[in-house]
Amino acid sequence: MVVIGVGNEYRHDDGIGPLVASQIERLGLPGVLATVCDGEPTGLLDAWADADLAVVVDAVLCDPSTPGRVWRTTVDALRGVTTATSSHALGIPDAVPLGRALGRVPRELVVIAVEAACLDLGAGLSDPVAAALPRVVEAVRAEVDRPETPSGSISAE
Repeated sequence: MVVIGVGNEYRHDDGIGPLVASQIERLGLPGVLATVCDGEPTGLLDAWADADLAVVVDAVLCDPSTPGRVWRTTVDALRGVTTATSSHALGIPDAVPLGRALGRVPRELVVIAVEAACLDLGAGLSDPVAAALPRVVEAVRAEVDRPETPSGSISAE
C-alpha cells in the first residue's frame, strides 16, 4: 500500500498532502509506504506503481467551498473540481487513464480530498485546513485498516 501526499508546501493549503504523508511515515505502519508527489501524472504513475492500494491525499478548491472539509472520493468524482496538485494543468484525474493505457494503475485508488482556503504562495496551512489535519490522518489510517474494498473507490480495470 502507498500513501501519496500530493501538493506543494510553499502554497499554503496545498501543503496538506505532503504533511499527511510525513505524519503517516512517522507512524511506521507495517506495509505502508508514504511518499510525496507534485501531482504530475507521470509522478503519480511512478508513486503508485505495483501498489494494491493507493491512497492519494490532496487539497481541492470547490465552489461553494467549506475550507477544512474532508471527503473520501474517487477520481471520476473529481472531474470538474479544481485541484491544487501542481502548477500544471494535469493532475490525478488525468493520471488514471494514462496509467490504464500503460498498465500502471493500482488495483484500488482512493482519494482523500481536503477543501482548501488559500493556495497563494507562502508556507503554513490556513486555520480550517490545519484543524482538519487529524481527521485527514485518521481517514488515511481507516483506509489502511479496513478489511475489504468499500463502494466508492475505483478499480484499475
